[in-house]
Amino acid sequence: MKLNKVELETVEYLRTPAAIRQKCDRLFNLASENKLRYFRIDLSQLDTAANYVIDTTRQQYPDFQIPFHSRWRHFEAGNQPRLAELDAALAEFLPIEQAKIKFDLAIVSVLLDAGAGAQWQYCEAETAQVYRRSEGLAVSTFRMFCQGIFSSNPDFPLQADARGLAQLKLETLAAGFQVSRDNPLVGLTGRLELLQRLGNAICQDRLLFGSENPRPGNLAKYLLDSRVSGVKTVGCAEVLSAVLTGFGEIWPGRYAIAGVNLGDVWRHPALQGENLGDEFVPFHKLSQWLTYSLLEPLQELGLEVAGLDELTGLPEYRNGGLCLDIGLLLPKDAAVFTESYLPGSEVIVEWRSLTVIILDRIAAAMREKLHLSPRELPLVKILQGGTWAAGRKIAGELRAGGVPPIQIESDGTVF
Repeated sequence: MKLNKVELETVEYLRTPAAIRQKCDRLFNLASENKLRYFRIDLSQLDTAANYVIDTTRQQYPDFQIPFHSRWRHFEAGNQPRLAELDAALAEFLPIEQAKIKFDLAIVSVLLDAGAGAQWQYCEAETAQVYRRSEGLAVSTFRMFCQGIFSSNPDFPLQADARGLAQLKLETLAAGFQVSRDNPLVGLTGRLELLQRLGNAICQDRLLFGSENPRPGNLAKYLLDSRVSGVKTVGCAEVLSAVLTGFGEIWPGRYAIAGVNLGDVWRHPALQGENLGDEFVPFHKLSQWLTYSLLEPLQELGLEVAGLDELTGLPEYRNGGLCLDIGLLLPKDAAVFTESYLPGSEVIVEWRSLTVIILDRIAAAMREKLHLSPRELPLVKILQGGTWAAGRKIAGELRAGGVPPIQIESDGTVF
């Protein structure tokens, strides 16, 4: 279906980081005026929050040499040299082929990185170590990738190709995650369907993913070839745009405009207006997380990354949990802690929106305290140092098992 000018402009706008901030900022301003249904803001706790995140960062990175917040950190779980192992396996390949393989791995692993639930765990055969949640999902997907689970070509296991993804079986994925009756993984079927849709989607865009052997990793070649002669810079917003364009159709049951799937975009009644899309709030959490995770392979190709702080903080339950647990966000009714909610519910949309803006406020407060500029301490490093770890830490201090303060009914495709 061909979009008219207004529809096209609206879809393009909702796929920009600027739209995320602008929509979330409108809800933040309403919360500051106590005009939202579920939450209000208490910025008197900003100083406490900034100090807490700085202390958490210093515990992890005493020299403040903080890497990007990306999937590559989780592949290093347990201080195991998995990335060195991967680099050794890739040594025979040309740099662009190495980047394609790393894109394949990162894309598949990020798309499988929705909340695992509190009961699931993964025992890595190679180290006999047990991992849970994001680290467990990362290590298990790393091992599956290295075993060729996502490749249809036995002679080239280190790839995720269209046929391998589209024909992936539930039993294969369940075995790779070590799922059993006693070891359940939240949203397993949703994860499988996401990968199958990914396999089908990459066949539809030859420009981004190639025609001979469509792979998510061919996006690396597209981004490299898109450089004007002599230009060695790639913008983060450009990478996000390619991700949202290329993978937009894989998300299930989402809002759409003229048949175009909007992805991680939800409605909030306080934003209703006369224009198309007024009520929509975009987050693109997994897509931004994926974008952050593709930057390092691009840097290894010799590209300089620009516009890091154009992307936003990630509105998921660790960052959002920090905002609630430290008191920057206050629920108007304690009942929000006793129920569970779907991602599109008004309470979750509010929680996520306010988290995006509060993360920017925490970042600004941290830089002021540390006398660092946004270039010296970009948001992607603050997330890593940082707010995500602080959210996990304070959750562990407050609740058994470190569960988030608000329970989300995940289908394995949003968080």
